Amino acid sequence: MSSVVEKALAIIELLVEHPTGLPVSAIAAATDQPASGVHRTLQELARLGYVRQTQAQGDYAVTIKLPAMGLGFLGRAGITDVTQPVLDGLAAYSGELIRLSVIDDDRLIWVAVAQGATRGLRYDPGQEQGVVVHLASSAGGQAWLSTMSDEEALAKVSAQGLLRKADGTGPGAPRSLTLILERLEVARMHGYATAVDSYIAGMAAMAVPVRYQGNGAVLGCLSIAGPAVRMTDTRMRELAPRLQAAAAEIGEAASGSHYFQAIVRNLQPALGHERQGA
Repeated sequence: MSSVVEKALAIIELLVEHPTGLPVSAIAAATDQPASGVHRTLQELARLGYVRQTQAQGDYAVTIKLPAMGLGFLGRAGITDVTQPVLDGLAAYSGELIRLSVIDDDRLIWVAVAQGATRGLRYDPGQEQGVVVHLASSAGGQAWLSTMSDEEALAKVSAQGLLRKADGTGPGAPRSLTLILERLEVARMHGYATAVDSYIAGMAAMAVPVRYQGNGAVLGCLSIAGPAVRMTDTRMRELAPRLQAAAAEIGEAASGSHYFQAIVRNLQPALGHERQGA
């Protein structure tokens, strides 16, 4: 790490994963920075209101300021307004976890969630909003990759990595580029992607791309996830029509979101070049 901004952001990203806080020594070790520099950065972040010290000479934790900024952005961009009612309805129907991911530059990021399981066994990670989706091992990632050419899909997988290094990968995750291509072909054939024991062991998910106004640019992906014992192949086939309808509803409502409109504008030049070359 070279720049002051990069060092500060590394500290913030680490603390977001540890809401109860961490001591300076642990932060320094995790971010590969000297403790003295970490302490100075934390003091400046505390002055600006982004972190707080849980007690005198104690751990440092992020304040509510940063999450509030994120929620404010989602609201002002119109993402939550146009998507949350659809997510809530799909969660109530499926009884499982619903997640929406959106394209941000060259990444796919989870931004909204709705939980339909109210009791018993359920999948509820609780900390995935704002997380970059791992493309190869997740249903949402594979749904997005399935909208691309094989060459583009493999380039994105190679750039990100076939396996999740930080958190591990489930035993069912594809461990070769050949297997990735096979799964993408199945996703295109069925109209939805699936991942069983892949992103996390014991969890299964299905996902579809969300397209602007039905057949336009891909804006993100919508997924249903739950325990693998419930999310069987039969159950996924039953849920597929409702999942696809919900994705289409979000795509139709996307014109009311400044963020989604910006995605479409950014993609228009590339789409124009594709048409000229066709």
